[in-house]
This record gives sequence, structure tokens and C-alpha cells, in this order.
Amino acid sequence: MTHFAIAGLQLELASNDNLDLVIKKTRTTLTRFPWVQMVVVSELAIFGAALSAAESLPSRAENRLCALANELGIWLVPGSLYEKADGKIYNTAPVINPAGKVVTRYRKMYPFYPYEKGIEAGQEICVFDVPEVGRFGLSICYDMWFPENSRAMVSEGAEVILHPTLTNTPDRDVELSIVRATAVQNQSYIIDVNGAGDQGWGQSQLVGPEGDIFHTASSTEEIMLIEVNLDRVRRTRERGIMGLGQPLKSFRDGGHVYPQEGLQNHATYLDSLGPLTLPKRAP
Repeated sequence: MTHFAIAGLQLELASNDNLDLVIKKTRTTLTRFPWVQMVVVSELAIFGAALSAAESLPSRAENRLCALANELGIWLVPGSLYEKADGKIYNTAPVINPAGKVVTRYRKMYPFYPYEKGIEAGQEICVFDVPEVGRFGLSICYDMWFPENSRAMVSEGAEVILHPTLTNTPDRDVELSIVRATAVQNQSYIIDVNGAGDQGWGQSQLVGPEGDIFHTASSTEEIMLIEVNLDRVRRTRERGIMGLGQPLKSFRDGGHVYPQEGLQNHATYLDSLGPLTLPKRAP
């Protein structure tokens, strides 16, 4: 069996400057649960959502997180932070290996427009390999509302999707339904980690490849633990969900081309919906 232990840290976060707290809580997690192999933190956990906190990468903060991963011998996905690059700002999540090296950085492809104003959209999905374990995908918050994003990662072999998020709005319950649906549609584990405290409403969730909910967190600080079984993902994809539906094979074999493909070159119904702007107060 291919097992891999992940801790999702739903932390009580201030609106900014949580770097020392994240480092402290990660160390505490490994002291208490030394068998953990990966730690995942929520979106914008380190510096919050202020554009003024954006920095070029690598940075002093990222270097400290790399040193932490190396010290503890863990994979670390410390949520995301705003990255300055080429005069633009991205919502970027680094992936750090147990040697303290950044193996990839993922730029959020679907910023929460029109609310996440001033953030540039990333252009590439993120998948990375944990040697001798399996392939992981990474998306950030609003990305999961777009099933094409998750299906693209899974089409590249992702078996676990890590999903740092930051939600303090009443659509959190809707998001949780998307988390579960994404897991079962793609026959993958979903590690969904929200912030708490000033940054979010918690309710992080761990879901298995057959849509089974392992844990839904409360609204306060919580360390969520799961030992994913990649052999289970592979068997489910081979034999079907509960021995029934095999959606990835059906998607592969269907051979369908959908209207939304190539939207940039074709006028569609979606063009009639108007611009992406903040709603105005109703008369």
C-alpha cells in the first residue's frame, strides 16, 4: 500500500503577518505527530490579502519556510502569498520538498474577480510528484469552482488535489459541496484547508476518491490529519466508485468536444452575460 500522511492546518490567523505563527504551529504539529509527511496551510495565510504585502520570490519569508521544511524533513505547502513579478501581482503557492527546495510555484488561475482586484491570473495548472508516492495537484480557492481546472490536473495524473482556500463569506457551504463533487468526479483525494480567525470561517474538509468525507473541521483552529492511500485511488479508477461508475474512463472514451473549448475565438451565449463587475445596489 502507498500511504502518505498529510496535516492540514486550519489556523486562527490575524489579517496579516502570520509567518512566525505558521512556523510555530508547523513545528508543534510535527512534535505531536512526527509521522506527518506533508503540511498544508490555507490561502494567503502568511501575509493576508493586502496587496502591499506582495513580494518577489524567492523572498525572506519563503526562505524561512524552506529552512523549516528542511529542518522537519517534510513537504510544505504554506498556503499562498501575493507575488510581485514583471510589474504584476499573482496569488502564488510554493511547494517545498523535505530538502528545503521549492519544486514548483503555482499561480492561482482564477482570482476571485471582481473582488480580488489587482491580481493577475496564472496560466498553468500545477502537478508535481512526491517520489515513490504519487502525483499531486494544487489549486487555490476559487479555482475549484471551475471543473475544467481539476480535470486538467487529473488528466496529467494527479491523485491528490491540495486546495488552500480563504473564505469568510456565506458561500462556504456551497464550496463544500464543490469539494466533495470534485473528489468523486475525479476519483481523487481533496485536501481543502481554509483559514480561521480574522481570515476565514474554517470548515476545512478532507474527502476521499469515492466522495467519502473523512473530516469536516469546526470554525476554530484545528489540525486535520489524514493518511491518504494512493493504491485506493488507483483501484477506484480501475474498478469504479463502489464498483460502479468509472467517470475518468468514460470521459476519456466519450470523444466529445464541448462548446466552451476555444471560447477566445468564438462568440457564445456567455458573451451576452455582460462584464465581470461588482454588483450594484438594487433600486
